[in-house]
Amino acid sequence: MPSVIAVCRSEKKGTAKTPVAEIIIKKEYGVVDDAHADTTTHRQISLLAIESIDKMRGKGLDLKPGDFAENITTKDIDLAALPVGTRLNIGKEAVLEMTQIGKECHAACAIRKQVGDCIMPREGVFARVIRGGRIKPGDIIIMGKNG
Repeated sequence: MPSVIAVCRSEKKGTAKTPVAEIIIKKEYGVVDDAHADTTTHRQISLLAIESIDKMRGKGLDLKPGDFAENITTKDIDLAALPVGTRLNIGKEAVLEMTQIGKECHAACAIRKQVGDCIMPREGVFARVIRGGRIKPGDIIIMGKNG
């Protein structure tokens, strides 16, 4: 069953995120106390599957959740295969709507410099917050209707 492996946040943009016990997300804003939270963007929350991180680990990197600056690390869900507009119900309260698959990887990305590749541009996804709430590791993810 799809679930949350880790939740992460950072104080500054351009740095890896740190795993925390839980995050609080706010409607049309993002993760409270995260450098990337913003009401003006459709990329309020970032998600990446642990399976994607494992692909990069296979290239000899010692990686952990948050190293790709994702807010939520998932398991057992192929995020990049879901269409934009898919709703993700996470835990008891939170609802996200996928808005973008992948992103341009900036040239200064530490992982790209190390191994010549970065998974986030292909398999990371972004979402906006439809309904806020608390999210923690172990929370179940249920896919809702698109649109």
